Amino acid sequence: MTKRQRTDAAAQQNSGVRRRDVLVGAAGIGVGAVATLGAAAAVQAATAEPAEFGRSRTSTAGRHQAGLDRPRAHGVFIGVDLAPEVGRDRIRSLLKILSDDAYRLMAGNPPVGDQEPSMAEAPANLAITFGFGPGLVDRVAPDRKPEWLAPLPKFSIDRLEDRWSHGDLLILVAGDDPLTVAHAQRMMLKDVRAYSTIRWQQTGFRNAHQSLPEGTTQRNLFGQLDGTVNAAADTDEYDRLVWINDQTGPKWLVGGTSFVLRRIHMNLETWDEVDLPGREASIGRRLDTGAPLTGVNEHDEPDFNARTSVGFTVINPMSHVRRARPDDPNIRIVRHTYNYDHPVSGVGGMGAEVSDSGLLFGSLQADPLKQFVPIQQRLDEGDLLNTWTVPVGSAVFAIPPAASAGGFIGDTLFEA
Repeated sequence: MTKRQRTDAAAQQNSGVRRRDVLVGAAGIGVGAVATLGAAAAVQAATAEPAEFGRSRTSTAGRHQAGLDRPRAHGVFIGVDLAPEVGRDRIRSLLKILSDDAYRLMAGNPPVGDQEPSMAEAPANLAITFGFGPGLVDRVAPDRKPEWLAPLPKFSIDRLEDRWSHGDLLILVAGDDPLTVAHAQRMMLKDVRAYSTIRWQQTGFRNAHQSLPEGTTQRNLFGQLDGTVNAAADTDEYDRLVWINDQTGPKWLVGGTSFVLRRIHMNLETWDEVDLPGREASIGRRLDTGAPLTGVNEHDEPDFNARTSVGFTVINPMSHVRRARPDDPNIRIVRHTYNYDHPVSGVGGMGAEVSDSGLLFGSLQADPLKQFVPIQQRLDEGDLLNTWTVPVGSAVFAIPPAASAGGFIGDTLFEA
């Protein structure tokens, strides 16, 4: 490298660090590890195109955050509680930093200050999505908080634990490679640590990328095909059910959505005790193909009026498929789910739960009170699967739209 090239590289590096200083300095924290970043990585990070933070590359509408089109193979949900002294201006600074770093990571470029920049080079369908809890909106613009942005009503089946519930800020880091997800997760956690405490981290998985044909419905840990009736992304039905528009929400959320996260413990040990006919009767579908008990193929429409030769309905009225299917087509959601399975040490003997297993049940909808809550009330009143499932965590977040060029996620909330 010539003297002129070294001078130009140093100037580019300094420019990138100064840009970071502006963001971080506004929050009252130092850049720290930036000084240890190699020159080549700093140049790459500083010159990466910072155009449209969080914009989904798969959305035809171009107004929505990344990661909402489909779940990835690996995901970690991070719930953050803002520190008491963090107000409107520091929240703005935090969101700028998070948006900048997330965009760079999704584009395969290291954020400024990344001490392991080579780990950002393979984004592997990385998607980082941000959601705002009631507490964050209350600190920025309480008069703009939608009615549904609040804890869900209490349900009799709930056994909620604070360690899995609520939160001021949601960060969902998802991708098809666990190493990429782990690195991006650490970058996000380093960004928020001066502003907040981590309330919870919930890690989930699905089938490995390309292990199943594209479009295959994946299974949960009960062996059940999970998400058969989901509307496909970029369809009129998906748009109607998921995206907030001028008629369904506040102006700052137009192009965004709402996200409900329910942590559902699944008792696999007692599920193992049930024979196949009993399992299928509880679900209302065949476990092998996912077809309704009145059909042949997975996507056949269930016939809830069909009866056996002795007059009983083929699909039990208390089966999961019946209770989860209101007759009103507007009372629908889009499932965004991950499995979790954590080992339990110090247990043994017949019937002991050898794993803490379940479902991170994510739900996308324009209005949780009109879509999610009526479905959950039906399940609460009577669902045979409640025998083996217990909700232990619950949180509701507003998902802002993608930011425009030069903006940041949630900038519409700050507009006068």
